[in-house]
Amino acid sequence: MSTQDSAASISVTPNGPYIVTGTVPLSVETIGVNEKGESWEYLPGRTFEVRRVYALCRCGESANKPFCDGTHGTIAFDGTETASFEPFAEHAERVPGPSMELAEAPELCAFARFCDGSGSIWKLIGETDSEPVRELVKHQETHCPSGRLVVSENATGAAIEPAYDPAIVLLEDPQKECSGPIAVRGGIRLTSSQGTAYETRNRMTLCRCGKSANKPFCDGTHADVAFEDGLS
Repeated sequence: MSTQDSAASISVTPNGPYIVTGTVPLSVETIGVNEKGESWEYLPGRTFEVRRVYALCRCGESANKPFCDGTHGTIAFDGTETASFEPFAEHAERVPGPSMELAEAPELCAFARFCDGSGSIWKLIGETDSEPVRELVKHQETHCPSGRLVVSENATGAAIEPAYDPAIVLLEDPQKECSGPIAVRGGIRLTSSQGTAYETRNRMTLCRCGKSANKPFCDGTHADVAFEDGLS
């Protein structure tokens, strides 16, 4: 029987760490590539023993990554949140296709590059009258860690989502020689440092390098600054 709390949540603290509540599983996964060197799958790595409540580093400078050790206070970390609270569906850009529609929010891109394998998803969505292309589009979208991309069926309007239990995953990106964001899966509630709730989603990525311009969400800056967590 799982020991996980049914009320899993993450709270952003002012200029400090993420407080995770609910004995949420924590592990490392590596972005694995196919024979062409394209992002294709998640390879499981180490897992961490966690308590019901734990704190994850948000400034990128903890000596005890992924956990907070208080360094944010000594470096005067500015964790000011700049992300919108607007629900995804209300501001997403739409790209129609013959059997599917792609919705996207570019500001949420975590630079995992699953959307580019075997052809860009933006091009392939226009070819979804082909079953092999439909399957490829599903693979690309469901592997997008941040929820930037959401594909829905034209016939039903239903979004295609991977089945995730609540979990937190620290992504590693050896192709770009860096450590990636915190992938939050399975509809974990996220609350800002001011107490306002962000939209609860099946897939999100949170910044852990401290440099995103869309805090608390990842914007891919970890690759630009070659962030390393020392866990892989």
